[in-house]
Formats: sequence, structure tokens, C-alpha cells
Amino acid sequence: MSEKYKIPINLLYTDTHEWVSVEGDIATIGITDYAQDLLHEIVFVELPERGSEVKRGESIAEIESVKSVAKVYSPLSGSIIEVNEVLEEKPELINDDPYGEGWIAKIKMNNFENERKLLLSYEEYMELIEAEIE
Repeated sequence: MSEKYKIPINLLYTDTHEWVSVEGDIATIGITDYAQDLLHEIVFVELPERGSEVKRGESIAEIESVKSVAKVYSPLSGSIIEVNEVLEEKPELINDDPYGEGWIAKIKMNNFENERKLLLSYEEYMELIEAEIE
């Protein structure tokens, strides 16, 4: 199973299939390879608004695919400081490169110390998707 999906070991994850990369007080977020595979061909992304304040667990974006529509939930609280505007023209980047060019937003975190323990490690995330597949 783990060979089918690319799940980087150095990121943090949510149980709603978002990934988080933390550098200082900035978190870059996107959806996992597993999530993009479930959605199939992504055709549209509604990005969050730069400057907006978000709370952990709040819906911040919407992804439309030929199959369905899925919400993207903020894994952390803070302020949206950057969005990946390239996705407006090329939403398929989420399918092609979910951890690279397919990132969705960057958040200046304001409560990482407390919220970190609510995120999943690589091992915990792998257990989650293995349970979903069974």
C-alpha cells in the first residue's frame, strides 16, 4: 500500500488528508497524494483569501474534480499569508505534484505549540490510510 502513495516521512498530517510543512512560524499546506488520488482529475481550486484569519479545522479551500467536490481544512490556526495562485490556471498540479508545485496555502501560525500534538506523524498517517483502504 505505501508503495502506491507517495507520503513524505518529514511532514505532518491531518486525519482529513492535509499535509503540513513547518519552517519557523510559517506552515505550508496542501492535500496528500492519497487525497488527490481519491479525487481523481482535479479541475478547479477555490483558494483561501490572503490575509484571512483561520482556525484549526476550519474549511479554507475547495477542490473540484470530475468526481466530486472536497473541502480543504486548515491544520493550524493563524493568518493566510500566501496562496498558490498558479492553481487557478493549473489545478492539475495538485494531482501531478501534491507536495511541491501543488501546495495550496501558507499560514503564519499563532498556536503551533498547542496544535502540534493534534497533527499526525508519518507513521500515524500511514496507519490511518491503511485502515481506510481495508
